[in-house]
Amino acid sequence: MDITSDTHSQHISRQFNQELEALKTQLMTMGGLVEQQVQEAIQALLEGDSRLAEKVRDRDRDVNAMQLKIDDECTRVLARRQPAASDLRLVLAVIRATADLERIGDEASKIARNALTLIDGGNNVRGLVEVRHISEHVRRMLRDALTAFARFDTELALQVVHEDDSVDDEYGSAMRSLMTFMMEDSRAIGPVLNVMWILRALERVGDHADNLAEYVIYLVKGLDIRHMDTAQIDENALTRKE
Repeated sequence: MDITSDTHSQHISRQFNQELEALKTQLMTMGGLVEQQVQEAIQALLEGDSRLAEKVRDRDRDVNAMQLKIDDECTRVLARRQPAASDLRLVLAVIRATADLERIGDEASKIARNALTLIDGGNNVRGLVEVRHISEHVRRMLRDALTAFARFDTELALQVVHEDDSVDDEYGSAMRSLMTFMMEDSRAIGPVLNVMWILRALERVGDHADNLAEYVIYLVKGLDIRHMDTAQIDENALTRKE
């Protein structure tokens, strides 16, 4: 049967309930941190704030530490409780989600490092409008994916899955524009390449947010949609019953 927000309050063991809720809480905390990392990395770039960029770059180790801590807690739950059915899916989904969140943290660090290079160069940079637009889009995807996970909301998760196609289109358009600009002005190649790496990192953030949304479908419906096209997802994800 489908998971609802009340499913994990039905255990005989109150401590087990608390352990599962603690996993979700830690995941949301980690999600909030990586969302902040992405936001501050872009802010540092757009405002030319090298100190903020350095802060984002150096805080990546905090994200890594959170992943290790959550993975350790998940391992303890699996060993101690041997959960079945929906509870097992929850623990597995948390493990997968933390891996994607850690990679989002890596992408934020990459953005910060490229921002530092651009700030140090002190040049007028082409492509920042595209960076701002795509960053807003993928940050919204990430926020919605985390909300969907917290609420077991498959409809919101499906919206995130569909948004990834739009981000891919925006990314492709921005890259083509920057390639044309580099061909017209070879002096801009260095800075534009840094912007292109930033755009690539943002596109990857969108991919990881999409993964988080897919884990929500798996968690709630027991349906793995990772290798389905959008038509198959729409047909199965909201109608599937265990």
